Amino acid sequence: MTTHAHGPRMNLWKLAPEVYEGMSAFQAAASKGLDGTVSELVKIRASQINRCAFCLDMHYTEARERGESQQRLDLVTAWNEVGDLFTPREQAALALTEAMTELTDGFVPDEVYARAAEHFDETELAHLIAQIVAINSWNRFQVTTRAVPTSLQRKAGA
Repeated sequence: MTTHAHGPRMNLWKLAPEVYEGMSAFQAAASKGLDGTVSELVKIRASQINRCAFCLDMHYTEARERGESQQRLDLVTAWNEVGDLFTPREQAALALTEAMTELTDGFVPDEVYARAAEHFDETELAHLIAQIVAINSWNRFQVTTRAVPTSLQRKAGA
């Protein structure tokens, strides 16, 4: 794995504020009616897969503020190995997140989609899918521009 000095390449949001406004509107629409805990777990898992330090920093912080336990946060990456630490609904959302984020086979397997459909009504499932698309988009913007995590900006006095 290649390592690099991490620093911002550009402030995309300053250069293209209409893109930020559009993404923010999309994010708000995706979040409507979706359970906050599920939403944060999905954002964390996609951000782990995409190695987005900026989004991980943000969503770990937001999950802690919502009362999420450190144990569950530590084990999101291995959610399918920790028994019933995550509810069946959360597990279905995390499985769908992984399938939609990785897309290595070019599709989301039917069994993964069906599992999610068992735990979310159609409207919730539509919002869950949109939430996964939104966080993957945010991740790609932040990773490409090498956005510095907010907590590191504070430490550096930026």
